[in-house]
Amino acid sequence: MISPSCSSTKPRLNPNSPSRRLGAQRASLDHASILPDLPRGSRVLLIRLRSLGDIVLLTPSLRLLKSWRPDLHVSVAVEERFCALLRGNPSVDEVLALSGAKGWRRAKHQVRTVRELRRKKFALAVNLHGGPASVFLTRFSKARWKVGFAHFRSRRIYSFLVPDARAILNQDTVHTAEHHAAALFWLGLPRQAVPPAELYVSENAREGWTNQAVRLGLKPGQGYALMHPAALYSTKQWPADRFAELGHYVEEETGLAPVFSCGPGESWTLDDVESAFGRSIRRVEAPGLDQFMAAIAGCRLFIGNDSGPAHMAAALGRPLVVIFGSSNSKLWRPWAGSEVFQRSIPDHAKDNFRVVQNSFECNPCPGDRCYRYDRPECILSVRMDQVKDAVHSIFKTIREVNQIAATDESESR
Repeated sequence: MISPSCSSTKPRLNPNSPSRRLGAQRASLDHASILPDLPRGSRVLLIRLRSLGDIVLLTPSLRLLKSWRPDLHVSVAVEERFCALLRGNPSVDEVLALSGAKGWRRAKHQVRTVRELRRKKFALAVNLHGGPASVFLTRFSKARWKVGFAHFRSRRIYSFLVPDARAILNQDTVHTAEHHAAALFWLGLPRQAVPPAELYVSENAREGWTNQAVRLGLKPGQGYALMHPAALYSTKQWPADRFAELGHYVEEETGLAPVFSCGPGESWTLDDVESAFGRSIRRVEAPGLDQFMAAIAGCRLFIGNDSGPAHMAAALGRPLVVIFGSSNSKLWRPWAGSEVFQRSIPDHAKDNFRVVQNSFECNPCPGDRCYRYDRPECILSVRMDQVKDAVHSIFKTIREVNQIAATDESESR
C-alpha cells in the first residue's frame, strides 16, 4: 500500500501549476495535492446522488481511495432510494441519504441534511454529480475544500476545478467508471488500474429472495436467467415480443428458467412480455434494491437493455448480455476493470459479458426520443439472431469456466 503524506494540513497545487486566482482554481492538468495532504482521520464527502448505474460505477473509485488511505472517513451522499447500493461496502464508512420527496418537503429535508453535513466538519467535499441539489449540498457543506468538474455550473463555489477526464487519463474515450476515478487521480490519488464495480448482498436479502423464488415456482437450486426488458427511454428498450421469444430460446437451449423483472412503474413492460410469451411468466416487479440485488446475484445469466440493473449484474459478477440502442456502449458498457486491471486476471475470467449494438451515424444521442428517424431504429435494428448468438457465446464461456474450475478442484485434491 502506498503511504500518503499527512504532514501538511493545507492542500497544495503541483508546483508547476498556474498561479491562483480568486474563486475556484483554474482547471489544470497539473494535479492538486489534496488527498495526500489531508490529515489522518479526515472526513471526505463524495456526492453522487443518482442513478443506479452511476452509483454502481462509483464503487471502483471508492475501493481505490479506501485501499490507499484507510484512515480517511469516507461518506457518500446519494438519494434515499439508492442507499442499498452502498450498504455493506467496506470502502464506505457512511451513507448519507437525501430524501426523494418533492417541493417544500424536499427543500426542508435538504436544509436538515446541510445542518448534518456542517456538524460532521468535512475536510473535503467532491461533487461528482453536478446538478442543483448536489451544488446546494457542496456549497453549504462547510467543507474546507470543495471540488467539482470544470464543466459544472456554479463554478465559483469550488476551491478546485477538475479538468476533463479524457485529458487527465490521456484517452480519447473514458468509461464512466474511469471518469469518477480520474477526479480522484487529479486530487492526488496515485494513478493505477481501475478495478471492477462491486456490490454486497445481505444475508437477509438472500433469504428474502430464496422465499420469493419458491413463490415464483422455482425449485431449490434451479438455475434461472433474469431478463430485464425495461429501460428509461424507448430508444434503449428492445421490443417486449422479442424478449418473450428470447425467453423461450433461453429455456429450450440452456435449461434455465426465464424470470422477468422491472422497476417501479414499469409493470406494463412485463404485461407486454407476458402477452407475447403465450402463458404466465415469472415476474419480479418493483422489488426493493436489497432483494433485487439478491435476485441478480442468484441468476446464472442476466439479459437486459442498457440500464442500471445491467451494471448491477456486472458488479455482482454475473454473466450478462446487454442490448444497446441510443447510448455509447464504450462509455456505458458493463465495467470489468480497466485494460491494465484486465491483464492481471486469468483469461477465462475476462470474458463475462456480451454487448449487442448496431452502428448508426447518429449514435450516441440524448436518447429521450429519436432525432433522426420516425422510430428508434438503433434499438429496433437489433435482430433476434444477434442476441441469440450473444447468449450462445456467453453460455459457451460459462461452460468452459465451469470445466476449468472443476479441473482445478480435481487437481487440488
